[in-house]
Amino acid sequence: MHKSRLIDQLRSAIRVRHYSIRTEQAYVQWVKRYIYFHHKRHPKEMGEKEITAFLSYLAVHRRVAASTQNQVLSAILFLYQHVLDQDLEWLHDVVRIKRPARLPTVLSRDQIRSLLAELYGANKLIGHLLFGSGMRLIECLLLRVKDIDFDYQQTTIRKDKGGKDRVTLLPERLVSS
Repeated sequence: MHKSRLIDQLRSAIRVRHYSIRTEQAYVQWVKRYIYFHHKRHPKEMGEKEITAFLSYLAVHRRVAASTQNQVLSAILFLYQHVLDQDLEWLHDVVRIKRPARLPTVLSRDQIRSLLAELYGANKLIGHLLFGSGMRLIECLLLRVKDIDFDYQQTTIRKDKGGKDRVTLLPERLVSS
């Protein structure tokens, strides 16, 4: 079957470029949905018209968020550019979702304290690390003991979102515990 080989090629192309595992999972799922949307036609047989139809369907009928539509577009463009070696003209007829202008929600110090007070065990440790160091959830969950330096009160995050290592603060509260 072309589909399974195509998906394997997609995974390989993503891994060679050191994209995160979450990006790989998302791209694979969106490419599969694109193929199923067009009744299992091979993407080589399709082009701008089919991509536009799929993205417009997601926007109009499925009402996906703007960030989701952008992720789908990135996945499909990645497939065509890096797996199928096809350059696509810009997609003019895609119904694009406008992102609503929103202010970020920021918790007050008291709200954070009361939130953290409700956590216990491993969840409490994770909560303190997330709020006190600025780590992403996946970074915190993949953290190893050897990456924590109590003397310098810092944590080394290995292979973060950009595939690089970085250092962040270790919350004082966790050092004294």
